[in-house]
Amino acid sequence: MINIKPSAAIRNNYNEISKLCKESGEPVYLTKNGEGDLVVMDIEAFARRESMLRLREKLIEAEENRLNGKTGYTVDEVSSMMKAAIQEVIDGNRR
Repeated sequence: MINIKPSAAIRNNYNEISKLCKESGEPVYLTKNGEGDLVVMDIEAFARRESMLRLREKLIEAEENRLNGKTGYTVDEVSSMMKAAIQEVIDGNRR
């Protein structure tokens, strides 16, 4: 559901707009003189969207690299790196 409010709503009804953002998890579009002006959203929803965008960028980059013939890591190499990282954390906690 798209939430559209006049820009005065943020001044006059901040708590209502905040509640709407938090409950719906969707942005609220603010208009000024009938034209789109701003988007307001819950900070957690914003963080999720940013994280998802970063992940998509990394996936696109990896796919472009694959299509261009660049090689990545094998499953065995990743497994070894993960085991080493886990061991490093375990060893660090023992100190």
